[in-house]
Parts: sequence; C-alpha cells; structure tokens
Amino acid sequence: MNKEKREKLSLESKMVFYPPEPSSMSINNPIYMSSNFQYTAEIYQRVLDGERKTVNIYSRCGNPSEYKFEEQMTWIEGGDACLATASGMAAIATILFGLLKGGDHIVADWTTYSTTHEFLDHRFTDFGVETTFVDTANVDLVEKAIKPNTKVVYFETIANPTMKIPDIEAIVKMAHEKGIIVICDNTFASPYVFRPLDWGVDLVLESATKFICGHNDALGGAIIMKSEILPEDFMEQVRWSTLTKLGGALSPFNAWLLLRGIQTLHLRVERQCQNAARLAKYLDGHDKVGKVWYPGLESHPQHLIAKKLLPKFGAMLTFEVQDEPTAVRVLDSLELATFGASLGGVRTTTQVPSTMAFLDVPPEQKKQMNIRDGMIRISAGIEDADDIIADFSQAIAKI
Repeated sequence: MNKEKREKLSLESKMVFYPPEPSSMSINNPIYMSSNFQYTAEIYQRVLDGERKTVNIYSRCGNPSEYKFEEQMTWIEGGDACLATASGMAAIATILFGLLKGGDHIVADWTTYSTTHEFLDHRFTDFGVETTFVDTANVDLVEKAIKPNTKVVYFETIANPTMKIPDIEAIVKMAHEKGIIVICDNTFASPYVFRPLDWGVDLVLESATKFICGHNDALGGAIIMKSEILPEDFMEQVRWSTLTKLGGALSPFNAWLLLRGIQTLHLRVERQCQNAARLAKYLDGHDKVGKVWYPGLESHPQHLIAKKLLPKFGAMLTFEVQDEPTAVRVLDSLELATFGASLGGVRTTTQVPSTMAFLDVPPEQKKQMNIRDGMIRISAGIEDADDIIADFSQAIAKI
C-alpha cells in the first residue's frame, strides 16, 4: 500500500495495518534483539558523512524495532516525526532538555502528573529553567504568566487526577501568536480519544506504558511532532543531541509489545470509555460518594469543551469519599478491580492519588492542584460494565 492510500485509511485501520517486513514478508515486525550492528566500509563512510538515521549503529542510538514503533505512532497521531523513549517520563525529560536551556521559562498547568510537576518545580530549576504554574483552564491566566523568555506552554489533555480539560484551541492560538511552543501530554486520552496535533499542538507526549500498550506488560514513551514553528528535522536533532546522550532509548522487546498494543487500541479504549461513562453515572448518584470528576458528566466544569474536543470523554474518572482511610478501605475491598499504581490496561485499576501518585508533593501544592485526600482514581478496563459496577457497589457498601 502506497503512502497516499495509507493516508486515506480510517484511524482504526491505521492502527491495525503496517507494511510487512521486507526481507521475510512477516506481517508482524521482528524483534531486533541486538545492541550492536556490523559496519561495512560503505556504512562506515555514510556514518562519517552524517547519515546516521539511515543506518543501524548501536541500539541506544536507534533500533529497527524502535523505528517501526515510531513510524506507527507517527501515523496514528497524525504527525510528521516521532521519537520513542524508555518511558513516559523519559519522553518528557528528553523533549524539555532538547528544547530548553538555562534562562528559559515554561508556563505549565498546576495539575500535572506528580513526577512531571516535581521535575519542573525542583529538578529543572537546577539547570536554570523556571516554571510558572497556572490553571490552564483559564486562558487569561496562561497569557498573564507569559514572560519575554517563555518558550513552552505545557499541559495535559485530561489532567491527572482531576480530569480538568484546558481550552486547547484558545491556548494554541494565543501561544502561536507569540511564537511559543505548545506541548500536550495526551496519556490520559490516547490518540484514539484525542489527537492534539490535529488541534495545532506542536508536540504531543504519550506514556505508551498506559493505553497504547494496554496490557501492563511494557514501559515506553513517545514524542510526536507536527509543527510550523519547529524545524523539519527537529526530532532528529533531539535524537542525537539529547535522547542518545541521556540514554533513554526504548528496548527492542518493549517496542514490539507496544507495536502489538497499538493494533487493538481502538477496540480496547472504545470499551473502556463506555465502561467509564456507565461507572461515572452510577457513582454520581451514590449517597456515599461525594464529588465525581468525569468529563462526560454535565457537572464537569469543562464538559462543553470536552464534548467538542473529545466526545468519547476518555476512560479515566475520579470520585471522592470522606477521607484517605475510607478510600483505602474501599479499594482494599474490591475483588474484580485492581488496587495499583498505573492505568490504561485491560483491567480496571484504582488508586488513592494523594498518597500514591502524588505522595511526595507538599500539601500546599496538592491544594493548588485540587487533589483531595479522599479521592479515588479509576482507569476503567474492558470487563463487563455491570460486573465493574457491582464490584464498586459491594466495596462502597462496606464504609
């Protein structure tokens, strides 16, 4: 299938299809479990001439399995180029170190993944990069935070764990008028629910460990670019100037697992979104449950934006009980759903964000993020919705 025909495929078909491996015509891409590759005099000269992307040198610098995953991610995100990394945090660190230097400034949402927040608020400051945290649901606050040295506006499509959704269109328009690069972490949505590049975002990040993998058996990350601001070869610049230097390469076996995961992404996430909607509606009417955060509920502060940008609403939701010990009792009583740290897998997975994902964030910052001690975060799986609801019903009944 030529590029033009492939481009016309639906998103679902793009996820399933990729061309066979040329030497064997295998429809499943091989796993190139090699750290090293043999040179010839011709390859040696091509490397000296700067043709590093066209040859295999050393797997920290790129591996054929990794390249296939990058190619597929580029297609499904609607981008121009992709870099694969060893984890979602490796993707975040790689792109920020690749873009920024001492003296630069970032505007970021208050409510980002805790390790992202800590990286920006503590570790990145050691390199002279300053971050101003604001509520990106308010575009005026984003604009007021911009300084002459602002290089990046950073946010998550769906914030962890409050499910806040920024007005992405307005942020992109404002930032681009000022020549500022927009980065969006799309992990909570996945490219099946939302494709940020289609809405003008310059760089999208995915923790491929989550929905893209979908089976809780591989770590990985991806950075995908489609930008009028950045140079065409920017991703290759970052590969050689930053990714290979930080050592955050994706392993060949994990690349293969993630490539496999992409092929069922649409089927899994469609079911997960349906289950999340059913569960959110059930919890929203429960007398022992406080607030429910889910973009598909009319009570969600950005419900109208969600309907426009991501009408499937995603597979993530959060609800509140009275305090952290009560939340732990609920989760410890679950029998079908998993009480664990990650998300995006085929099994429904839960956690207490305040004392798990955000354990090391100071209380005053959690307050700014609107993270409460009694919150329970849910990543809906693909089980039967009635069984999921019954599991939460019996667990909540015990409080």
